[in-house]
Amino acid sequence: VVRGRIVSIEKDMAVIDVGLKMEGRVALREFATPGKQPELTVGDEVEVYLERMENALGEAVLSREKARREESWTRLEKQFDKSEKVSGVIFNKVKGGFTVDLDGAVAFLPGSQVDIRPVRDIGPLMHQPLQFQILKMDRRRGNIVVSRRSVLEETRAEQRADIVARLEEGQVIEGLVKNITDDGAFIDLGGIDGLRHVTD
Repeated sequence: VVRGRIVSIEKDMAVIDVGLKMEGRVALREFATPGKQPELTVGDEVEVYLERMENALGEAVLSREKARREESWTRLEKQFDKSEKVSGVIFNKVKGGFTVDLDGAVAFLPGSQVDIRPVRDIGPLMHQPLQFQILKMDRRRGNIVVSRRSVLEETRAEQRADIVARLEEGQVIEGLVKNITDDGAFIDLGGIDGLRHVTD
């Protein structure tokens, strides 16, 4: 990964001087982030991946996508080691789940890890910045597996502890009936369920 300077923009290509008495071209779309157009001007400094010194035209062969991937993997490995949450965007449906863009690195989100409960329509979650937990990473194979469910479960556990701390016997509170069974009615008290027994 090398630092270069944009010397000109020709139609859909950026011409980049990487300081080796050589220039290379990178498609502008490689600088785009999901849902945004690339904002580049002549003179901007950018980091690119140097694939080869020369091609048939005597230019350096450069890639912004590979540079982003390298940067992302290095950052994600540190976050994985610290068990930190990462930000990403679900951008495609694949067999068994979805693909997530973690700012350059592509991860797999299993269908069972999208939410705490099964999601019928994932449309509203697509192309939105979301928090994920990395479950597995294998740089050699280029595999990353993430979970949104574990992030939601952790948040829910924190909310539940907060609600329990504020509850007192004899307190009058409002709740929403979620389910009715032979035992009684299960009532959501804002993140924790209570049971109103059938005898009540």
